[in-house]
Amino acid sequence: MEQTQPLTDTPVTTRSAGIRYGVIAAVISIVFFLALNISGVDMTASYWSWIGYLITAVIVFLAHKYYKENGDSYMNYGQGIGIAFWQGLIGAGISHIFTYIYIKFIDGAFIDNVIDAQRAGMEERGMSDEQIDQAMEFSASFMTPEVMMLMGFLFAILGTVIIALIVTIFTQKSRPETI
Repeated sequence: MEQTQPLTDTPVTTRSAGIRYGVIAAVISIVFFLALNISGVDMTASYWSWIGYLITAVIVFLAHKYYKENGDSYMNYGQGIGIAFWQGLIGAGISHIFTYIYIKFIDGAFIDNVIDAQRAGMEERGMSDEQIDQAMEFSASFMTPEVMMLMGFLFAILGTVIIALIVTIFTQKSRPETI
């Protein structure tokens, strides 16, 4: 009996690795967002951003590991950045579409809660009522579901690539030069 090659034996590409881990990043991001939102945590606090950056760095690392293990075990710096770009594009696209739908159709009070948290933070810093009103008037134009989705999408891709610029320094494995 003749054995055939399995159909799953296609070589891994930077795009396929990035898309795979972009979907994983999106699922983790959605769960993280929902967990924070349902528990009533102030998501504008900086330490939540740092946890998000750490999660992104781990996912970039795992995507690079997957690429090397399922490829020829080499990955140059550009390939590492390419993987992260695709991961950021897919992960941000899925998670920010979900967030838009959630804010627009499920939890209409989400933006009001963010605005209230910003106002409280400004009051804690000792800003005057005039300064707070001026800052809130400026930020009101950015507090729509559409703008939040677009800005979040762009900054998520940029953030993933910036994190990858650092992570790839440690995960790259160049081919040995032949003489």
